[in-house]
Amino acid sequence: MAEQDVKTVPDGRRLRSERSRQAIIDAMLQLVEEGVLVPTAQQVSDRAGVGIRSVFRHFSDMESLFASADVIIRAQYQGLFSGGDREGTLEERVQHAVEQHALAYEAIGNHFLTTKAQMWRYPILQEQYTRAQRQLRRDLDDWLPELQSVPADDRELVDAVASFEYWHRLRENQGLNKKTSIRLTTKLLNSIITTALAAR
Repeated sequence: MAEQDVKTVPDGRRLRSERSRQAIIDAMLQLVEEGVLVPTAQQVSDRAGVGIRSVFRHFSDMESLFASADVIIRAQYQGLFSGGDREGTLEERVQHAVEQHALAYEAIGNHFLTTKAQMWRYPILQEQYTRAQRQLRRDLDDWLPELQSVPADDRELVDAVASFEYWHRLRENQGLNKKTSIRLTTKLLNSIITTALAAR
């Protein structure tokens, strides 16, 4: 066999393996985006078009698959939360922050839900969720540096109102549309922040 053929065989095998691995991750992400919040290995393998043994050849368990999928989602949600117009008055920036958060929550809400549904089972999801909360808090500080001056209790209240959980309650549990949810969240945040700053 020619030297070129010797190199091509393992390279081709490696490329097929990489494509199979990526197909498995993509299948996981697609299922979650479609509302399958606790996808099984069988569902993932069926969607990816590979055998279930292939799933566990690439990933030691479902936790490691979730961890790999999170790398992709993390890049997506970091980009969504980091955007937006951060200039203007306090009220304008609160409005912009809520609108940007709404954009992100609507885009990747199911990934928050699948994490919350399974974090009791997988430590990696607990870590990912905690990390996401820290990032959201830092991002809100960037939008609203005035938060550094509000009392600790009010700061925690701001985080609660700006959270995905609050947004999900308005949208799903209370059945409010996106525009109304943005208006109510903005109104409440402005009230909390301006009251806290005035009381200093």
